Amino acid sequence: MIQKIANEIKSKLKESARTLTQDQKERMLKILNSNNPNFYTYALKLSEIEKIVRDIFKENNATYNDSIQIFKILLKSNIDDEKFAGFFFINRFKKQFDENTINLFHDALFESCDTWALCDSSVIRIIGPFLAKNDKLAKKTIEKWSHSENLWIRRASMVILLKIISLKKDFDKNYVFKLVEKMLSFPEDYIQKGIGWLLKTCSKYKPNTIFNYLEENKKTLSRLILRYASEKLPKERRDIILK
Repeated sequence: MIQKIANEIKSKLKESARTLTQDQKERMLKILNSNNPNFYTYALKLSEIEKIVRDIFKENNATYNDSIQIFKILLKSNIDDEKFAGFFFINRFKKQFDENTINLFHDALFESCDTWALCDSSVIRIIGPFLAKNDKLAKKTIEKWSHSENLWIRRASMVILLKIISLKKDFDKNYVFKLVEKMLSFPEDYIQKGIGWLLKTCSKYKPNTIFNYLEENKKTLSRLILRYASEKLPKERRDIILK
């Protein structure tokens, strides 16, 4: 049944694929910027993928253990939409998530993540909301993932935190700044942008705290971080940061 469900999902995704012009394909590939030479996408919206998964889930009597195997099958694909489908399928069992599930997600992202979109969306929609309900496990996960040799796992550690901050509408500045300081040692653009995104999220709830941090550290923070982090600040304060 496991392979049957995985095949049904793959078949339905392929049937629903969008027809793109060459220019559209090139633009999408440039935006997603995959590091997988065999990367392919049907260009489906996440809502479309989620509906396909939901409909197939309802037609089958899968268990949580089945979903784990289906997840692993789909994450091994070179087709972007199938990877997303894997996350959406296992998320049908989110009430059964535990620390082992987080370890499963870690391994899947480590081995199979090849775009910022899969990294960010899987955390924002699935991993983050679960961890927001378990502060101890969230901190343990962020600590472990932030030390990873893998670019996407490190970025995910920041996205987990910013998702939790968005849900709780508050944050511990010392905890956030400690993670930021750790991430500053990694020069990759996706890490630098992740730092900026995290600080920008924080600025929605404590703008003065973030403004002061950026102003005090703007000589050591990259222009990329400053630009992203100050995006939601009032114009006059953003101008000060970027001056």
